[in-house]
Amino acid sequence: MSEHNVQIARQFIKAIPHATALGMELTQIENGSAEIRMPYNAKFVGDPKTGVIHGGAVSALMDTCCGAAVMSHPKSPSATATIDLRIDYMRPATPGQDIVTRAHCYHITRSVAFVRAQAFDDDMENPVASATGAFTVEGK
Repeated sequence: MSEHNVQIARQFIKAIPHATALGMELTQIENGSAEIRMPYNAKFVGDPKTGVIHGGAVSALMDTCCGAAVMSHPKSPSATATIDLRIDYMRPATPGQDIVTRAHCYHITRSVAFVRAQAFDDDMENPVASATGAFTVEGK
């Protein structure tokens, strides 16, 4: 992956208002894979009784990470948009813990990229959520 595409992906994430508001930080990106960390923040709690982060914040994190993975794929030009994203929530995230999403673009055609992702809190053996998605690929 070119350094140019890495910079574009980092700028892309910083330019998305909700990514900035949620404190997302791109921690790894290369050759169709990306990792983004979202720090725990009480402002994003869905249920004050439990302290669990709202599923909408988790879905935004997963969608953004999948898009970054597509942008970093060697066969992809830099721009992409979500066509379809299915997220399975497997358990509540542990209150007080950051959430990390890892995404991998496993197949790309002339017009569509296919991505899988998982979100974790501190328990890296037990995902909070899993996603599969399809993203646009604009021709060069």
